[in-house]
Amino acid sequence: MTDERPDASPLSEGPASPWSVPDFRWLWLGRLSAVLGIQIQSSALLWQVYEIARRDHPIEQASLYLGLVGLAQFLPLLALTLPAGAMADRRDRKTTVILSILVEGSCAAAFLALALRGDPPLWGLLAIAAVFGAARAFLAPATQAFLPMVVGRRALAPAIAAQSIAFQTGAIAGPALGGLIVGLSVPLAYGVSAAMFAVAVTSLLLIRTSGRPPVIQTGLTRLQAVTEGLRYVWKTKIVLGAISLDLVVVMFAGVALLTPVFARDILHVGALGFGLLRASFGVGALLMAVWLSRFPITRNGGTWMLAAVAVFGLCTLTFGLSRMAWLSALVLLIGGAADMISVNIRQTLIQLATPDHMRGRVSSVSMLFIGASNELGEAYSGVMVRILGPVGAAVFGGFGALASTGIWARMFPDLRKADRLE
Repeated sequence: MTDERPDASPLSEGPASPWSVPDFRWLWLGRLSAVLGIQIQSSALLWQVYEIARRDHPIEQASLYLGLVGLAQFLPLLALTLPAGAMADRRDRKTTVILSILVEGSCAAAFLALALRGDPPLWGLLAIAAVFGAARAFLAPATQAFLPMVVGRRALAPAIAAQSIAFQTGAIAGPALGGLIVGLSVPLAYGVSAAMFAVAVTSLLLIRTSGRPPVIQTGLTRLQAVTEGLRYVWKTKIVLGAISLDLVVVMFAGVALLTPVFARDILHVGALGFGLLRASFGVGALLMAVWLSRFPITRNGGTWMLAAVAVFGLCTLTFGLSRMAWLSALVLLIGGAADMISVNIRQTLIQLATPDHMRGRVSSVSMLFIGASNELGEAYSGVMVRILGPVGAAVFGGFGALASTGIWARMFPDLRKADRLE
């Protein structure tokens, strides 16, 4: 295997373990707190919107408003992510992260104020959700570009895995905690969410590492800066292959939308079984993130990534054919672990193959692909269920992911041959 990674970054080598860096520990706490705040707020918002919509609409129309919540957050994310990436390469990244979380905390406070009114208008909740989505557009690329500045090159792979632990912990615990708090009081849930964002901001303010990019490009308009980032992704085949493979595979093999259908009508395990299936994927991802933070993959990165994607597709295929709840939960757990390997290697390859002065823009392209893959995956799953039924959709998606792995391995030899991840 050969090392196809460009060595264009001025980052210091740094320590081997990110946990030995005090600033990383603060960054990790800030991420965990922010994810918990987002998940608790999301639980409260979805519950509140549905309750309000059901007062005047039947179930079908009321359910549409839940989709509008996601759409209200996704549209500004779609419109602003690329300009936000360009800004992350011009402005202080730490400041951008702090300001973005401050806006998110302000949104939680605004939700709280409306909830205390007792009868908030739906348009008001959707408007705040749109502002929240805009803040997330600026937060994601700045956070990804700031991480290598905090830990250096050697600890980047375990640092990404550790950040994934924070995300997965928040993604699993947040909805459960949010559901419990919403059962007590919706305003209380918004209040707790705002407190989580305050903890995140405080943690980030304690970071001493500068977030200012070492190379500041002048003379480029915002459009030119965005175009330069897109051109770099197109020319750098390791980055293009890794990002586009994630888009295609998630669109084909994302089974999140199918779990309630399988739980109720295929496996006949009811609401409790549905919860088990939903949790299995996240638990697998969390366990693998813990393992990778301790024992990171350092060689044969491209081979490991393609193998993990193939396992993910095989798990989707098996899930579609399974008629036993324990087997379905098991393959989802394995699929979550395989997905975490792919995510960890993809993010590490992208960071190491990208010069520091372009990390914000390249990260924004990656985040845009991820957001699009999630949205397209849900839409694709809905269409395929109508055409092939739930079992056919899952099986076809599994085969599609396996085929895509082979095609991408042939189309992007630089990705297949990528070796060192340190």
